[in-house]
Amino acid sequence: MLSKRLIPCLDVRDGLLTKGVKFLENQNLGDPVAAARRYYLEGADEIVFYDITASAEGRGIFLKVVEKVAEAIFIPFSVGGGLSSVNQMRDVLLAGAEKVSLNSAAVKNPTLISQAAAAFGSQAVVLGLDARKTNDPHCPSGYEVVINGGRLPTGRDALGWALEAERLGVGEICLNSIDADGTQDGYELTVTRRVAEAVTVPVIASGGAGEPRHLWEALTVGQASAALVASIVHFRQYEIYVLKNYLMERGCPVRPVGWIKSSDQ
Repeated sequence: MLSKRLIPCLDVRDGLLTKGVKFLENQNLGDPVAAARRYYLEGADEIVFYDITASAEGRGIFLKVVEKVAEAIFIPFSVGGGLSSVNQMRDVLLAGAEKVSLNSAAVKNPTLISQAAAAFGSQAVVLGLDARKTNDPHCPSGYEVVINGGRLPTGRDALGWALEAERLGVGEICLNSIDADGTQDGYELTVTRRVAEAVTVPVIASGGAGEPRHLWEALTVGQASAALVASIVHFRQYEIYVLKNYLMERGCPVRPVGWIKSSDQ
């Protein structure tokens, strides 16, 4: 069985690490480079970096911050936020990222996914899918795709979009529940499992982690391949290796962390 991954998420605004609840009321938490380094040393499997206002502000990602994070860690690194062209994606990869995450721009122009997959390979292309519950009859899964940092509902079914994105060439889907984001009440397991069962690419559960049990639920009940964490590590409620030890004790396969810590001491 493949190891499950724990992935800290760095939401960055104006060059600073930030965190909100349901994409609102963000508070600044300091230097994203220092945070990335800390999570790397604690045993994170990957890092995700989102420039959360790039799409809404119609600008490119702060590449200098991407470069500094890439220099500080030696694990895979995914970057998203405002990416709307192959050239912008190439700049991000040249700045040190291993993957690009497409969200709003891909919903508006789905061919962007196939262009990215053709240019860099599917393994380098992640779909960032922000979903929230809805009663819209156009969304039979019960979940709607929302773009522009949670500001703009699309009327598009989340499960249908995940399947289309897979067909277009994404290598991974990061599924974020806006309803659960930042609440620390647990991941949205229903939509996570529905998408994970429907697609063949890995699914990352995102939004709602508040305690180790929530990660176990996402990786087992939700059938996710990885779990994104933010608030519980940003506010130092848990270290990455503590979360991994919890999962290992309950039979969930994760990559051991001791070799990373010892190699940097």
